[in-house]
Amino acid sequence: MLKIAVDAMGGDFAPEVNILGAYDAASDNEIEVILVGKEDKIKDFLPEKKELKGKVSIFNVEDQIRMDENVSSAIRRKNTSMRRAIELVKNGEAHAVLSAGNSGAMMALSFLLLGKLPNVDRPAIATVMPCLKGHFILLDAGANVDCKAEHLLQFAFMGDAYHKALFNSTSPRIALLSIGEEHSKGNEATKEAYKLLQETNLNFIGNIEGKDVFFGSADVIVCDGFVGNIVLKVGEGLADALMKMLKREIAELITGKIGYMMIKPAIKSFRKKVDYSEYGGALLLGINGTSIICHGRSSAKAIKNAIKVATEMAKKEIYKRISESLTITEDINEGKDSLNRLIYS
Repeated sequence: MLKIAVDAMGGDFAPEVNILGAYDAASDNEIEVILVGKEDKIKDFLPEKKELKGKVSIFNVEDQIRMDENVSSAIRRKNTSMRRAIELVKNGEAHAVLSAGNSGAMMALSFLLLGKLPNVDRPAIATVMPCLKGHFILLDAGANVDCKAEHLLQFAFMGDAYHKALFNSTSPRIALLSIGEEHSKGNEATKEAYKLLQETNLNFIGNIEGKDVFFGSADVIVCDGFVGNIVLKVGEGLADALMKMLKREIAELITGKIGYMMIKPAIKSFRKKVDYSEYGGALLLGINGTSIICHGRSSAKAIKNAIKVATEMAKKEIYKRISESLTITEDINEGKDSLNRLIYS
């Protein structure tokens, strides 16, 4: 049975949604959830599910990290629910950890306590997003604002391994997000990353423009965290806006109510596909363990799905697959370590 540590106090609607999501997920026979946080507050929201006794436990921690707290301040405190949840994974008492709390603190603490994988310079947030052909993985979605070409190269390898584990794919299409399809388009980091990716055995298909992101042209889209987070937030906002515009247009038609009943199943299906709660949370790639960063506004449904993703990724030990997928040979060039050759093993 896999144990998942949940920061019960993290998120805009904590601890209620975290507790309800944990209980829903724990109905799965292979999942045990450890709720980390203030025991008295957690008990106030415990549902009456006697059949799950023993599948959900409480690890009492009195302190918590605020959503708006400075990251440097948050990581200095030694007894917060987020830190203790991550330490359960570090100490082998849990197989994965997740939090809907302060994402900066979650990333920093995961990196600090679990450590990064060999041959990985920076961890990256990988998020699953919907498109016309199903789903694609976007990374980095916010961990690194400024990136070098070598970082983008590593993101591509991590995204490739993640896609294979998550979707059982064999040769996912990897693309660089840029301002044009030509290899000469983009900033210096993107243009250099293009050259590096051409020398690998990845299924690199070149650059992809913003207008093609949601058409399913690539399975893994690589970019720096600044651009990736904007893409993520624009995608979420656009989906909400489209739903509201569609409902408004239908309501203004005389035959709107009749028409709505006819297309209601299609609208329901569309809403499900673009709802972030369906995908749970984003996996932090490049660290020595399984850490999931959830949306701050996560619902109980989102937490439940995030726990299931955490369980699946812990079971497949995705972090080990990423470590094994990279073999880097460094060469010294003019007194600096430079990336000379990348071999896909």
